[in-house]
Parts: sequence; C-alpha cells; structure tokens
Amino acid sequence: MKKYIYIVFIAVAGMLAACKKAGLDRFPQTSVSPGLFFNTESDLSLYVNGLLSQPDRSTYLNDQSTDNVSTTAAVEIKNIMGGNATAQNITTGWSWSRLRNINYFLENCGKAQVSAAVKNHYAGLARYYRAEFYLDKVKRFSDVPWYSGTLEPGDDALYKARDPRTLIADSIMADLDFAYKNVRESVPVGTPGKWAVATLYARAALYEGTYRKYHNELNLSSSANAFLETAARISGEIIASKKFNIYNTGKPEQDYATLFSSQDLTANSEVILVNIFDLSKNKSQNVNSTVFGDYEQAPAKNLLETYLMKDGTRFTDVANYTQLGFVAEFKNRDPRMSQTMVYPGWIRVPDATPYIQRLNKNFTGYHQLKGYVNSTDNAILNGVDFPVYRYAEILLTYAEALAELGTLTQAQLDQSINLLRKRAGLPDLNLATANANPDPALQLQYPNVTANAGVILEIRRERRVEYAFENMRFDDLMRWKVGKLLTTSPQGMYFAGLGKYDLTGDGVDDIILIDRTATIPGEDQKEKNSLGVKLIYYRAGLIGTDATVYLKNGNNGGNIVTENVTRNFEEPKFYYRPIPQQQVILNPKLKQIFGW
Repeated sequence: MKKYIYIVFIAVAGMLAACKKAGLDRFPQTSVSPGLFFNTESDLSLYVNGLLSQPDRSTYLNDQSTDNVSTTAAVEIKNIMGGNATAQNITTGWSWSRLRNINYFLENCGKAQVSAAVKNHYAGLARYYRAEFYLDKVKRFSDVPWYSGTLEPGDDALYKARDPRTLIADSIMADLDFAYKNVRESVPVGTPGKWAVATLYARAALYEGTYRKYHNELNLSSSANAFLETAARISGEIIASKKFNIYNTGKPEQDYATLFSSQDLTANSEVILVNIFDLSKNKSQNVNSTVFGDYEQAPAKNLLETYLMKDGTRFTDVANYTQLGFVAEFKNRDPRMSQTMVYPGWIRVPDATPYIQRLNKNFTGYHQLKGYVNSTDNAILNGVDFPVYRYAEILLTYAEALAELGTLTQAQLDQSINLLRKRAGLPDLNLATANANPDPALQLQYPNVTANAGVILEIRRERRVEYAFENMRFDDLMRWKVGKLLTTSPQGMYFAGLGKYDLTGDGVDDIILIDRTATIPGEDQKEKNSLGVKLIYYRAGLIGTDATVYLKNGNNGGNIVTENVTRNFEEPKFYYRPIPQQQVILNPKLKQIFGW
C-alpha cells in the first residue's frame, strides 16, 4: 500500500515559491522567520520535505544527448558539436536559488528544540541535497564557486572567483559522508533515507574517481583511486546490509520490465528510492505519447548491437551481423533487449495483431518500449511509479570501482554483475575469460581502457544495457572521456534493398520499399500479403532526397540513416560548458576554462 506526503509538499512548496525570485541573494527571511519557524521537528520536516526534487518518468526521454538514440530535438551537445557554440548562446545551468534554500535551512535548523540526532538527520538531508546540487554543477562547469552559507545583497562572496574542482569534490564528499552517517533509515515512503543517501554517495565517488582517472587535462589522476575506493566501500556496505535484492522471480522475459511498468514499487526489493505516482492522489504522469514511436527519440542500432546473445556470446561475433534484418537481430538475444525496445510480434493494446514498426525520416525504425505503458486505462497510464535509485546501480558501481582499482575478484563479480545476468537468464561473466578475450567492438569504442580491459569493457556493456533510457549514458560517456562516440550519427534498421519485408516475425511480408521516384499506389491498388492484408509502402532513397525512408545506399539498401550533419567533438573543451557570458560581465572574477 502506498503512503503519501503530498499535502506536506504542497504546503511547503507555496512557502518556498515566494522565496525564489532573485536567486542567490534573496530568500525566505521574509517568508520563513528563523525565530518563529525553526523550533520543532515538525518545522524541520516541513522545510526539508519542501526541498524534495526527484527525477520522474520523463527521465526515459533523457538519452537524447547520447549515442543510444536518434532524435530531432534541439539537444545541447548536438548543437555544440554542430559548431558556433559560445558563452553568449549557451546560457543555462547557472542558477543558485536552490542552494540558497538549502543553506538557509542549514544555518537555522540548529535553533530547533530537538535532540542532536534529530537535528543531524534533517541537516544530513539538506547536505544530501546540497551535494546533489553541486555534483550537477561539477558535471557541467567543473570549477564553480562554493557557497556554504546564505549571502546578502552586496556581500563580496557574490563576486568571488571559481573555486577549484578539488575543493568542490571534497566538499561534496564531506556532505554525503555526514548525511550517510546521520540520516535515518526509516523515512516516509518516497523520500530519501540512509540508503538513498548512500547511493548518491557511491555514484558521486565513482563519477569523480573515473573522471579524474581518464581526464588528463585536470592533472588529478593521482587522486582518482581515493574516490574509487570510496565508491567501492560505500557500495560494498550497501550490499553487506542485505537490505536490497535484484528483483528476480525467475521470469527473465518479464522481471526486468516490471521495474518500469509497475503501479506500486514501494515494496519492490530492488528499489532504493521511488517517485510515487497515483492519479487518484492527484500525482500523475503519462509519457506514452513521447516515449513510443518516432516523436522524440528512437533507439540506435549501435545500442542493439551491444546486447549479448542469450547464451552469453557476443552479437558482434555473429557472421554478417551488420546485415541482419529486424526480425533476425532480435532472435536469441539478452531478454532485456525485448523489454527495452519493441520486438517482432509485440502487440500494442488494444490491437489484436502484432505492431508493424513505423518507418519515418530521421528515425531509426526501432521503437522504445521502456517507459511505455501498454494500456488504454488512464489510471494505469498515469499511476506507474518511477524507480529513482535501483540496487542494480549499486552492483554496477561496486564492480566498476573495483575493476578500475585492479582489485576485482571473481567472487565480487559473482555478487554484483552476475546477479544482473542471472535475472536476465544469461551465463555468468568470468573474470579470467573476459580479460583474456576483450570484445574488439568495445575496444574500438573505448580505446583508452588498458589494464583489466576485458572485464571493464564488459561492465560498461552491462551498465549501458541495464540502464538504457534511464539517463545514465551521457554522464558515463563524459566521465570515461569518450565524447568522440557522439560524433557518429545514429543509424537504424538494415534493409538489403528495395522489396518486401516481414517486420512481425511471422514470415509474412508487412512492408514494401519502392524507389523514391515511384508513386505509391492508391489504396485499392496496393499489393496484399498472403494474409490478405495490404502492404505498407515506403519510398526509399538517399538522405536529403524526397524519399520517405532514408537508406545509406539509397535504393541499393543499407542501414536507415538519420542525419547528414557533421559532428565535431573538441577535446577537452566539449566535456565542459561555459559560464553564461552575462554572468562573467556581472562578475569579472569568473574566468572561462578549457578554451571557452
């Protein structure tokens, strides 16, 4: 049964909304008087609950900045790689009002007439939110000003220079360490407790450790291991707590999908933190119209090629794998693939017959399934919970940190990565075998991985597959320093040439590709398949023509191509964003870095 704290959120949201008019130098003194408000635990709880801000189901659309999908959206990194990116036209991300709210609480919560343990619990939650805030800033700007308290208009600190990344990262770790040691385990459902804090702690440590290891422009590689050791330690402590388990009922064809289509995840053993949705409680979200089909994003062929075969062998070792059609490439694959993307034979409610993939310009022909709710019931569509933190991430973090440190053992692999593979019904990953035979396809993608390459590459495969469309991929590409992967335009399905094709897997043709110069016949003239159903017609041709589907070699076939723009990823510049120029004008002490 779900528990709700929406009334608290609504009450405090109104209180805080009035406090966000001017960013860092304005805040709730006029709305929340410390002398009158910060007195009881109820006061502390009300304020901290008002700081709750969690990702929701729109997260399933956040892979548009990565090599996982094609999209026609005006994605920032695509625009940057297309040229003419400057501090004048990249103007987002430099907002500080949330930090002001957090720091104001930290300055005043000590006034409450409660025990030290109670104060530390709520201070820990606020410091968790501050760490989360600054982690996002580090990811975007690297060096940023560190503010540990509230400021008044005219304070010199408002015009300070950027503080070094080392100070920011250490401060984030200090905040998370305090929060981990003081935040309670038992908290209202849907709010972060001790283990949610620990998840962010491990995530932040892994991010910074790998970032320092692979980004030589920072000259911080000597301190990378300290962060990796923290990531391994914290994730190891979460594992040792035995509080969580991979959701596995022995049904590899559906267990994974349950995590993204459930009406209630509050009791799911894998979910560490949940964002609850329920139409009857006036908290709802329906993303079906944008997740499915070809409206926002379409899975890239390169992502499909990453999934293993069901027997654990590599798909990229299959003869002529680049020239397999849609039906063939879904056969005998990791079951997570068919729970993440629409597969041949999938039936869309309320239809009675299998869905036929819709082809369109600029999209790949593949359709995303993760995040889509296969129902027409409005209450069901709007009531699917979102798993903010999953135990799967902890296992991946644990394995990756240890592999990067060079200390990963088979036993540790068995208690992490292999639990994910067991859920999918795949054979275990063997450490010695992986290192003796690294995947050549993955080596091309990640050329800067050297020691323990085989197992590190397999962990990266597992991470990409397990968290496809969950907004992890972009951060992973950035911390691993493989931004160059974004320069390759996404491709889609393979077609040998003009002609008829089966897309549902029943051996009966569903579509027909004709030359782009040909005319699609009228409805009464269209050819029918052996079931008496009219074929769906597409005019195939080269990208840039008036074809209805673009193929690499035009009417001679090839993969669907999605764009013909040139992408350039300038290193190390494009791993960072400039401070908006208007801010530099207001505060000349703010200097751009890495060529911006």
